[in-house]
Amino acid sequence: METIKILGICGSLRQQSTNLGLLKYARKNAPQGMEVNLADLSEVPFFNSDLTDVPTSVQRFLDSLEQADALLMACPEYNYSLAPALKNALDWASRAPENHLLAGKPAAILGSGGGMGSARAQYHLRQVCVFLDIRLLNKPEVFSNAFNGSFDKEGNLTDERIQQLVVEQLTALQSWTQLLRQ
Repeated sequence: METIKILGICGSLRQQSTNLGLLKYARKNAPQGMEVNLADLSEVPFFNSDLTDVPTSVQRFLDSLEQADALLMACPEYNYSLAPALKNALDWASRAPENHLLAGKPAAILGSGGGMGSARAQYHLRQVCVFLDIRLLNKPEVFSNAFNGSFDKEGNLTDERIQQLVVEQLTALQSWTQLLRQ
């Protein structure tokens, strides 16, 4: 069986982000036959169609998208919506000819935040993904409260219930990706 390559994209740029912690946990606990790599958005500038040359940091991100079989997007919640870094990355990717980097690509969303654990932001991200023709996994959903002890001070996921949900989501994403390949 061919290894499924997942690209983890974190909407938060903080080094100790709990959303990054979710992706790091996913990378370490991916099921057999799956490899999770993490995109670095820290140097990706805001999309500007006046730029005639694609910046190197953007090209690295686009190249990693090209090689990915599926996406795992960690979606923090900023003011009831998705984080600008995540939306910006999708905006850059959507400018590829015929949206070929995103259209039809399997993906899953998870996230950490206050209160409802990024639920509102994830629903906004789902709307963006509909337009981009990204094929989202519906369940299991992963919403984690960043402030209730589910993460340590470095942003690492410590909550066993959320850890199990992440593994379940990865397993479902693996099956979803295989189904969409047929």
